[in-house]
Amino acid sequence: MTDPIFIGARIYRGSSYGALHPLSIPRVPTVTDMCRSLGWLPDTAYRTSPCAKPSALTGFHTDAYIAALQRAEATQHADPGFGLGTLSNPVFPEVYRRPATAAGGGLLAAEHVRAGGVAYNPGGGTHHGLPDRANGFCYINEPVLTIRHLLGLGLSRIAYVDIDAHHCDGVAVAFHGSDAVRMISVHEDRRWPFTGALEDDAGGAAINIPVPRGFNDTEFDLILNEVILPAIARQKPDAIYLQCGADAVSEDPLSRLTLSNRCHVQAVTALRALSPRLIVSGGGGYNPWSLGRAWSCIWATLAGQDIPDQLPDDAADILRALRWSRKAQPTETMLTTLLDPPRPGPISDQVRAAVAVLAARSDPFGE
Repeated sequence: MTDPIFIGARIYRGSSYGALHPLSIPRVPTVTDMCRSLGWLPDTAYRTSPCAKPSALTGFHTDAYIAALQRAEATQHADPGFGLGTLSNPVFPEVYRRPATAAGGGLLAAEHVRAGGVAYNPGGGTHHGLPDRANGFCYINEPVLTIRHLLGLGLSRIAYVDIDAHHCDGVAVAFHGSDAVRMISVHEDRRWPFTGALEDDAGGAAINIPVPRGFNDTEFDLILNEVILPAIARQKPDAIYLQCGADAVSEDPLSRLTLSNRCHVQAVTALRALSPRLIVSGGGGYNPWSLGRAWSCIWATLAGQDIPDQLPDDAADILRALRWSRKAQPTETMLTTLLDPPRPGPISDQVRAAVAVLAARSDPFGE
């Protein structure tokens, strides 16, 4: 069993999809700086992500698409037909190298946990990428490539858990009907990409749990304990991949869910006990303060660090230095703490009904 590693890269620092894009905000650098400031990220735990070679990416993506992505970076123009050069997936200076580095981080994570252990790749989690085109801010599907690499290393049962506000449509395409990979997704109902209905089991390979607006900590706790954990305990996976998108928290502009980041901590803690191997990635998250705080809490949990009630000045200054083009600005609490207060609430009829439907299945994956 190896110690947890944190995978980052210089390319995330200063790289942006463009000033008007939701991914104009710093994400991985904020988490890296915060964890270093708090003494949680010694050099021995940090790994620099390699940039994956094209041959490593065509295990899922087509040769033509990867070539088009490389041309887009070289020329700063997009070939038609590959989903590039759109408002969601613009061409920017690192349009190939940045997602290829995230994918390289996932492949490194798989190698690290091969014999058992934990790896955190906050730049990963790009779960919308499709074989032949960019999709939903995602150019390369890092979770798919990472899971395929785990299978190639000889593992036979992988659990993929996704708590991003948006359904993992690209991962579902990759592993539809799989006997080796089981997918569980908790995502906002009636939100893009409008996939992942409760009755959609991806050919017996998935549990989809669409949740309503206002989804709260109490409801998350119910789903985690009554659906997710029992299903994974029955599967007994060789490895778990947790996509920990931060866009389900209250302050995020691209969802209408109201979770606290305590749900991320709860999921990491509970899943760690169910497999000898755990890979955790980032994903969505478009408020710079809530994302930086949530993802820092994830690393603290993985690394066995205590999250302080109040941030020391050096760490708080990292949050104070962030800028955002939106009118919404952080509260003082968001600048001086990492862990959110709990956000409990009533259990909606939709959530209660979904849990009942899934609990009634003899095998929740539909077999």
